[in-house]
Amino acid sequence: GAELVEAIKPLAKSTHRTGVASNLGGFAAMFDLKAAGFQDPVLLAATDGVGTKLKIAIEANRHQTIGIDLVAMCVNDLVVQGAEPLFFLDYFATGRLDVAAGTAIVEGIAEGCRQAGCALIGGETAEMPGMYNESDYDLAGFSVGAVERGQAITGETVGPGDVILGLASSGLHSNGYSLVRRIVSESNLDYAAPAPFSLEQTLAEALLEPTRIYVKSCLAAIKTGGVKGLVHITGGGFTENLPRIIPEHSAAVIEASQWPMPSVFPWLKDAGSVETAEMARTFNCGIGMVVIVDAEKVGDISNTLTEHGETVTQIGIINKADKTNGQVILNNLEAQWRG
Repeated sequence: GAELVEAIKPLAKSTHRTGVASNLGGFAAMFDLKAAGFQDPVLLAATDGVGTKLKIAIEANRHQTIGIDLVAMCVNDLVVQGAEPLFFLDYFATGRLDVAAGTAIVEGIAEGCRQAGCALIGGETAEMPGMYNESDYDLAGFSVGAVERGQAITGETVGPGDVILGLASSGLHSNGYSLVRRIVSESNLDYAAPAPFSLEQTLAEALLEPTRIYVKSCLAAIKTGGVKGLVHITGGGFTENLPRIIPEHSAAVIEASQWPMPSVFPWLKDAGSVETAEMARTFNCGIGMVVIVDAEKVGDISNTLTEHGETVTQIGIINKADKTNGQVILNNLEAQWRG
């Protein structure tokens, strides 16, 4: 445990940002909001895990990127409300502490924090042989962000005529892995073998592609002006996540034919005989973040997002709600699988 703490210290230091007011090793960490540049902030907090994607990392003995997923699942949930992630803490529990694996995991967490611009200021490592098998481990993440009072993004101004932009995902992200693992098992595939949908990668490499972190690009888009709503597309897909930000009087009409479908999704659908509706509820299907914008600002916001490395596609529009069709209308998704 002491050896792992020593290995973690430089990793945490690499994520230092303005506002951090303490070092690792104390009973609690301190953060100075005024030093970070906030005048009248409201705090936002998010917590999440990585789910059974961990089981693939454990089985394949590839731990380098799973920490990025952990950070992404928290900070992407903060930025959708306009918050800048400030700091991050992790909880790492295992059956037997392996310093090399633990260091690799925290290296990923530190990389995720650097991508998000937040500081890794603490955490907890728990060795619990009575709870976990020797090589098994679990992760949880906790992040706090801030937004100036009155500037949070709530979606309350979203309405008919607004344009829906989609930001490409990096693959599966961190949802649906119980189904993924079942399909891999039933297909008798080896994680060390080439992926059937991406022969230049092993199956483990392809399935462990880390969740994309959209923080810096979305914060830049917000500063551009005209962003009315942001939606992190996680479990539940478009149909369950978009209604969390769209007012009841509005409906999102999505044209799935507008973006390229990453090859992992058609493979999963075919290999697992998964219905289209279930694919749309379980996976992001190639869009990891949705940005709802004022129609007059589409060009400016798209340019900003592109400049920050995002692949941006105009994927739909906000219409007046129709009780018959619900709040989310997803057109032509079936054609994507055939394409």
